[in-house]
Amino acid sequence: MFAVIKTGGKQYKVATGDIFKVEKLAADAGETVQFNEVLMLGGDNVTVGSPVVEGAGVQAEVLDQMKGKKTIHFVKRRRKHSSQRKKGHRQQLTVIKITDILAKGAEKSGIKAAIGAGSVSAAVAAVAKPAPKAAPKPKAAAKPAAKPKAAPKAAAGADDLKVLSGVGPALEKKLHAEGITTFAQIAGWNDADVESFGEKLSFKGRIEREGWIEQAKTLVADAK
Repeated sequence: MFAVIKTGGKQYKVATGDIFKVEKLAADAGETVQFNEVLMLGGDNVTVGSPVVEGAGVQAEVLDQMKGKKTIHFVKRRRKHSSQRKKGHRQQLTVIKITDILAKGAEKSGIKAAIGAGSVSAAVAAVAKPAPKAAPKPKAAAKPAAKPKAAPKAAAGADDLKVLSGVGPALEKKLHAEGITTFAQIAGWNDADVESFGEKLSFKGRIEREGWIEQAKTLVADAK
């Protein structure tokens, strides 16, 4: 009886007692492994898998881990800027001996599956799966935007400062914010006040040019 198995991306026709080399398996010398990818069983009756024969398996004893012969890979480019590259490689191999061919019941044998050294079994992969990420914490509700501060209201009895030359609604609000609401206050400004309010209102020099103090004095006198 013979079988065709697949391991390491290659197919091998094997029979009980055969000794040969396959791509490296994740097993130590002396261990018994089982190949579960059986593509075909031959003998008195031939069974072809689709793609594998269900319930079939091939058991083998691992005899040794070794490296194959060195192969040389050489590349040379003959151009204006020529280059060449040389590197060697030794494939890692496992020597096995076929001990038994099972036509059915392989899944109940309890023998370790033959897995390539560079692959991971489904059972190991399931264990190695990262834990699911925790659901992101709900974001805190955004704080309502602060209401803009209302412009300070003019005090009762305040004068219409827009009467002064060069004073509009925006500048009048700035004057109210500084506590200036009447012509009498402006009329009483001294040089230090003019300098201070000129800087605060970004209006330096204009108070004198527009003649606010003289206008305020006149408006106060007219109001009497």
